[in-house]
Amino acid sequence: MMFFLGAVLSYLIGSIPTAYIIGRLYKGIDIRQHGSGNVGATNVFRVLGKWPGILVLAIDILKGMVVVTLVADVLHLQTNLSRILLAVIVVIGHNWTIFLGFKGGKGIATSLGVLIGLTIKMAVIRPVLFLTIFVWLATFLLSAYVSLASIVAAVCLPFFMLLTNQPFEIMVLGVVFCIFVVLRHRPNIGRLLNGQESQVPLPFRKNKS
Repeated sequence: MMFFLGAVLSYLIGSIPTAYIIGRLYKGIDIRQHGSGNVGATNVFRVLGKWPGILVLAIDILKGMVVVTLVADVLHLQTNLSRILLAVIVVIGHNWTIFLGFKGGKGIATSLGVLIGLTIKMAVIRPVLFLTIFVWLATFLLSAYVSLASIVAAVCLPFFMLLTNQPFEIMVLGVVFCIFVVLRHRPNIGRLLNGQESQVPLPFRKNKS
């Protein structure tokens, strides 16, 4: 019963459509009808600007952190397996939110929040978190593609878990997150292959339009 309650709470927390809400409150717009149409922080940065984007990013990260720490602890779901199952559910909620017809974001920020939250409870995961963030940043700074950085970091995640000898259930989490990210980025992969993906303007490099 406690796990069922935790699963429902995790899904509902993940389902909070932060980008949609901020778009409505900040500009009175439906973010799904602007930019890439994605309900995520990157699209908010492009459409609404820096501070709304930072707010959406922070809240989406917080969703993952809250579930694997606070929700898990309050409901006494403190085993590694329980935290990891809740972690998967909160990302499912973000990616397929009930509040927007089961169409949500791409799960990057919430997955990051999950990893941050898990490192608070399981120090063994910290090297994985640092390596994943490093790969994301390096890929982004070299390419100026948020989508490419997210895909590369997600693909590397299970390998980082394997190289650092993580417990089996944590390695499974890495594989699941990798699959989620690749599936949610299928349109981006197509645009990357066709040279049509938008880059983020960076002051030290010349970007494509």
